[in-house]
Amino acid sequence: MRRYLWMTSTARAARVPLVITAVLAVATAALLANARPVSTEKAPYRSPFDVAFSPNGKTLAVSDQTGNSLALVDAATRKVLRQVVLAAPAGLAWSGNRLYAAESGGRSVAEIDTTAGKVLRRLKVSPRPLGVAVAPKRGLLVAMGWATDRVTVVDLKTGKARATVRLPGMPAYAAVTPDESLAVLTTYLPGGNASDPSNAACITLLDLQTLKIVRRLKLPAGAMNVREVVVSPDGRWAYVAHALGRFNVPTTQLERGWINTNALSIIDLKARQVYATVLLDHPSEGAADPWGVAITKDGKTLWVSLSGVHQVAKIHLARLLPMLAGEKPPAGTPAAAVAPSPEYSLSTQSVWLEIQKDPKQRELLVNDLAALHAAELIEKFPVPGKGPRGIDLSPDGSRLAVAAYYAEKAVLLNPTTGKQSGSVALAPARKPDPVRQGEINFHDATLCFQHWLSCASCHPQGRADGLNWDLLNDGLGNPKNTKSLLLSHRTPPAMWHGVRANADVAIAAGFRYIQFHEPTEEELATTRAFVRAMRPLPSPYRTAKGELTPQAKRGKAIFESAKTRCASCHSGPLYTDQKLYDVGTRGPLDHDGKFDTPTLVELWRTAPYLHDGSATTLQAVIRNNKGDKHGVTSHLTKQQVDDLVAYLLSL
Repeated sequence: MRRYLWMTSTARAARVPLVITAVLAVATAALLANARPVSTEKAPYRSPFDVAFSPNGKTLAVSDQTGNSLALVDAATRKVLRQVVLAAPAGLAWSGNRLYAAESGGRSVAEIDTTAGKVLRRLKVSPRPLGVAVAPKRGLLVAMGWATDRVTVVDLKTGKARATVRLPGMPAYAAVTPDESLAVLTTYLPGGNASDPSNAACITLLDLQTLKIVRRLKLPAGAMNVREVVVSPDGRWAYVAHALGRFNVPTTQLERGWINTNALSIIDLKARQVYATVLLDHPSEGAADPWGVAITKDGKTLWVSLSGVHQVAKIHLARLLPMLAGEKPPAGTPAAAVAPSPEYSLSTQSVWLEIQKDPKQRELLVNDLAALHAAELIEKFPVPGKGPRGIDLSPDGSRLAVAAYYAEKAVLLNPTTGKQSGSVALAPARKPDPVRQGEINFHDATLCFQHWLSCASCHPQGRADGLNWDLLNDGLGNPKNTKSLLLSHRTPPAMWHGVRANADVAIAAGFRYIQFHEPTEEELATTRAFVRAMRPLPSPYRTAKGELTPQAKRGKAIFESAKTRCASCHSGPLYTDQKLYDVGTRGPLDHDGKFDTPTLVELWRTAPYLHDGSATTLQAVIRNNKGDKHGVTSHLTKQQVDDLVAYLLSL
C-alpha cells in the first residue's frame, strides 16, 4: 500500500595518549578563529567530523573539528599513529599517500604527508572550506568555501587557484567523476528567493576541462541541508543526501512527514538531470538529518549516515536502479510491494507498479514514505554514538567507518551485519557539560515526535535554513523566513513579530509546538545554555587582520550618517534597538506590517533577507526600499550602495 505524506490525521503528538603538545598550544587560537560555542569544559571536546580510508586501506584519517587536529589511525590495530594540528579540519580527500584536509577555521586546504604526519603546504582557497575533492590525473583540487559562496579550483602543481566559481547557498561538498570530466557540487541551503514555493538547493555540475559551470540542477522544493555527494564507480550516477522541508504547508502536525522529510536524490550524470528523489523515512518514523554517503566499489550498495537519529542506512542500489527504470522487480523484492491493489486508487496502489507502467512516475517517490521500506530496499542500523556525520568504506568493503561527532570517536561497523566491529576513541568517555549537552539536544531528532527533525534541521549551526515557514504563533497563513538564533538571548523579543518575549520562551515553544515534545527542565536549561554560548564567526569579508577594507570604511560612514539613518534602528554593539517597525516590506500574506529589528551581526551568512526572505542580496534590500521607510537610501549611487553592502557584510 502506498502511504503518501498528505494522507495524515490531525493527532499531535583514553583521550588518546598520543595527543601532541602542539595541539594544546594552538587550541585557544584555533577555537577563536572558528568561534564555536564556548564550553565550560577545560579540555576541548573532540568532534570527529569526517573519516577517509587511504587508497590501500591501511590508514584511516579522522578530522577532529573542535579538537583542531587530524588523527591518522592504523586501520588494522585502530591505534592513533600520528596527529596533525589543523584549524578546525572538516572534509578529507586522499590522493596516493597525500591527504587533503579542508581547514574550516581558516582559508586553506592542508596538504599532508601522512607517512611523516606533517603539513607540506597550505593551499589558499575561499574562506572556511568544508568539503574537498581531488582530480589527480588533472592535478586539480576542488575546495568548497561556504562563507563567501565560492568554490576554488586549485592547480596542485603550482599550488595556485586556477578558477573561482560563485555558488549561492553555501557550497558544501564535492565529488569528481571517475573520468575526471565533471565535479559534482552541492550547496547547503537554497540560496534563492524564499517566497518562491519551489525554493530549493541545487546540484551544480562543473566541467573540469573548462572550469565552467555546465548545469545547475534544482532539487525538489524544500531541499536544504544538502551535504555529502558520491559518484558511482561507472560515473553514471551521483547520490546526494539532504532534508526536504515541507514549507508550503503550516506547521500544524508532524505525522507522516507533514513538516519535514529526509531524502536521497539520484542525479543522472549522462542526461544531466535529477533522476529521482526517494525518501529515507518510514511512514511512522523520520530519518532526520542525513549527512554522509559512501558507495561500494561495485556500485551495488549505498550507505547514508542519519545524523539526527544516530543511525546509518543501507540502500540496495542493485535492486533500486532497475525498479526506478520501470523494470520488473529483481529477485528478492517482496511480492506485496508490487502486488496490484484489489481496489485501485492513487492512495493504495503500489508506486512501483505505476513506475513499471510509466517510468516518469518516479516523480511520485518524493512524496512516498513507504516505497523503499515496502520493497525492502533500505535497512537501518544504530550507531553506537550520537551525531554520525562523515562515513567511508574501506577499499576491500569490509569496514564502514563513521565519524560519531558527539561520542568523540570514530566507529567501525561490519557492512554485512551493521554491527560495531571496533572504534577509535579521540578522548576518554566523559559526561558532557551543560553547553555540550545542549548542543547534543539541539542536534538530536530522537527528542522529536516520530524523529522527523531536530532543532538543527531548521537552524543549521544554530543559524537559518533559508526557507519561509508558516508557524502558528502569530496566526495562520503568513509564512516568514527562519531567523538565526545567534545572540537571540541578548536581542529580545523573539520571532519576526516579537510574539515570544525572549529566546528562552521561544526555545521552549520550539520543543512543544514544532517538535511536539514536552522538554524536561534539564533539556531546556542545557539547550538554552548552548544557544547562549554561540559566538559569531569573524566576517570573511574583512582583511586578514580582521579590519575593515577601504570600501567597507566608506560604507560605514554611509551607514552612520544622519542622512541615511541606518544606525537609528540598527544601533548599539549588536546593531538593533530591539523594537518593531513598519519598513514598507509588508506583503499580501502578512497580517501586520511591523517587524522586529534584527541584529546585523553575521549578516554575511543570513541570506535571504527581510522577514519574507524575498531579497537574495543586500543590494536588493537597499534598492527595493519603497518610500525610504527602511532607512533613507534612494539618493545613494550604485557605488555608494556597494560600499554600504561591503560594510554590512563585514559585521
